[in-house]
Amino acid sequence: MLRRIFTVGGFTLLSRVTGFARDIMLAAILGAGPMADAFFVALRLPNHFRAIFAEGAFNAAFVPAYAHVSGSGGPNAAHLFANRIFTLLLASQILLLAVAWLFMPQVIALLAPGFVHDPERGELAISLTRITFPYLLLITLVTLYGGMLNVAQRFASAAAAPIFLNLSMMATLALAAFFPDAGHAAAWGVLISGFLQYFLLAGDAAKQGLLPRLTRPTLDADVRGFFRALGPATVGSMGTQLAMFADTIIATFLAAGALSALYYADRLNQLPIGVIGIAIGTVLLPEMSRRLTAGDHAGATAAQRRAFEFTLLFAVPFVAAFLTVPDVIMRAMFARGAFSAADAAAAGATLAAYAVGLLPFVLIRSAVATFYARKDTATPVKASLTGIAVNLLLKVALMGSLAQVGLALATAIGAWVNLLLVLGFAIRAGYLELDRRFGLSLLKFAVAGIVLAVAFWLTVHVAGGYLAQLSAFRDETMLLLLMITGVIVYGVVVLALFGRSGLRALIRS
Repeated sequence: MLRRIFTVGGFTLLSRVTGFARDIMLAAILGAGPMADAFFVALRLPNHFRAIFAEGAFNAAFVPAYAHVSGSGGPNAAHLFANRIFTLLLASQILLLAVAWLFMPQVIALLAPGFVHDPERGELAISLTRITFPYLLLITLVTLYGGMLNVAQRFASAAAAPIFLNLSMMATLALAAFFPDAGHAAAWGVLISGFLQYFLLAGDAAKQGLLPRLTRPTLDADVRGFFRALGPATVGSMGTQLAMFADTIIATFLAAGALSALYYADRLNQLPIGVIGIAIGTVLLPEMSRRLTAGDHAGATAAQRRAFEFTLLFAVPFVAAFLTVPDVIMRAMFARGAFSAADAAAAGATLAAYAVGLLPFVLIRSAVATFYARKDTATPVKASLTGIAVNLLLKVALMGSLAQVGLALATAIGAWVNLLLVLGFAIRAGYLELDRRFGLSLLKFAVAGIVLAVAFWLTVHVAGGYLAQLSAFRDETMLLLLMITGVIVYGVVVLALFGRSGLRALIRS
């Protein structure tokens, strides 16, 4: 399992690195003004729907169902099941695309109401979203192919696909002079990347003999079971995306630049979520589904506990950095061109608020895997909707005094409510046992995180005076120094707390 986690995590890391290069170009060219706000709405809308219908609900329902059919009925039954789901999925996405494209002004008015009284941002958002929305259809098919390949223990192409989004947008931004403006250049980059990702996954699926075809959509027992699981999973994913929609809606009423601050803070917050949380969850779900289908319940539970510890090992340094030095990170990454130091300060404060909930963000995919692997998509919905309710109430309470920082903080607190409820439900059902060894590991990771945070704080305050003498690249040099300090201090502390044998067992598990 570890090798597959590193495969997914490695490609996801490469995707995040190219994503930062893309965001640096976006920040320098678009800045944090009206055009940037309009583009980020155009980018968020298809991504919200993708998270609901594709990567969120669909994966949670499809991967365990496909693994079960493949394990019990063989390749032919699995291929027939995939054909039927593919046909239904394609038809639903074409219908959604047609409706959204025809009624785009109404969609923008509903989901970005602050733009109604701002003609410049409103018209631009409508134009750009009409370009980006077809990306949803393509990426939904990519998700289907990726789920099938993951069950077949092939993770590389699905993990590598998002890299095309970054490369495509960078290419069109570099050619922005040939488009009406930089916003249109970035929007066309999103759409082009959808085709590139589709051909990559379709090619890999075809090579493995897994590429589904159109067929008569018969509602047999397996398909009905899939839809029974898809319904609650959609509600759960919709709840999460509703909270993110709320961020978009509320931020359109805030001062110009609030949407951009949320975007850049979320982009950095998504680095550990994608490289660690999603990568481990992606591998864990088919692993647990396979073990449970074979009757190995103890092995499935042990795999989940190992996933928790492995997640914490790599997530703790990000929490320490985002809470203690977010301003340095933002200035070093994005403060150039049209993106000012004031923009970086606003995004840094937003990043610190997101970091309060970073641990539940990275752990939730592994936590819900125990339910999804058992085809129980209803129980996590209870936790998700409760967390969303807390999230939305806090957004309303905090937006006036804290602006977009309040929105991020509400999201973080809601994430903690969601995770704690999921863990409680799992323990009560007997799906999860957090033993004394795991509790001791939690304590050790907490100590390591506190020591690392202190080291970051001391580094900034001691080295800041010396680096102030530099005429250029002060923040970039400071970030490099913080990274070196973090690797050394965290490595030494973790080794001292866990010992060589404990750390070796953790990494090899």
